[in-house]
Amino acid sequence: MQPRLDDWDRHWTIYAEANQRNPAQAYRRRLILDLLQSVDRQGRERILDIGSGTGTLSADLRRRFPAADIVGVELSREGVERARVAVPSATFVQRDLLKNLEVEPRLRAWATVAVCSEVLEHVDEPERLLRGVVPYLGPGCRLVVTVPGGPMSAFDRSIGHRRHFSPRTLSQLLRESGFQVERSQRAGFPFFNLYRLVVIVRGRRLMSDVGRGSATAGAAMSAFDRLFRFNLDRSPFGWQIVAVATLPPGGG
Repeated sequence: MQPRLDDWDRHWTIYAEANQRNPAQAYRRRLILDLLQSVDRQGRERILDIGSGTGTLSADLRRRFPAADIVGVELSREGVERARVAVPSATFVQRDLLKNLEVEPRLRAWATVAVCSEVLEHVDEPERLLRGVVPYLGPGCRLVVTVPGGPMSAFDRSIGHRRHFSPRTLSQLLRESGFQVERSQRAGFPFFNLYRLVVIVRGRRLMSDVGRGSATAGAAMSAFDRLFRFNLDRSPFGWQIVAVATLPPGGG
């Protein structure tokens, strides 16, 4: 059976602005930045943004780590072009990590830190994607991953979600891809879960809400953005899954 292909150029043309306003994405970025607290802000860390989209996460990484070198790897040309405008001080490369392509010499074993946020649920073979990332990572590179947990909505399916994860299944995937897992946990209870329930109930109607920039949708996003400050970042009930792993020496 052939893997399903998604049109990411079309996706970013339609959803880029809504993605920037999405409180769930902002919450995920905060989780990632908190987990990267130990990164040396004054040093020259080399951060790889895997599936960098339109550069929203890279922009936050640039603000938090102004001295770091940042490279984003993204499948979509539309995403790469938007990211280059959003974060001109970073480098963005159009690349299909599911294909066995030679890595540019300057990027081989390059990254000391990597992030992969809301990417693995979009591919039929997430282990293959992670193995495609490994040549970019230096020994001991720390990888922070976020993926969705909880039920899948009609909107999730419409934007290409293949599966949702649990801490156990994400840990298993990371280990099978050659990483040592430091932690894998749930986050986001209770308000992230409530947000996801609204998405599930709204179903396919959410696509038209987002596409036309509905005032009601905008007000809901603003309200949840405020409520998300009170989420528990570690809870057995949260529907946001977060993991930290490292690439062992010799893993590349």
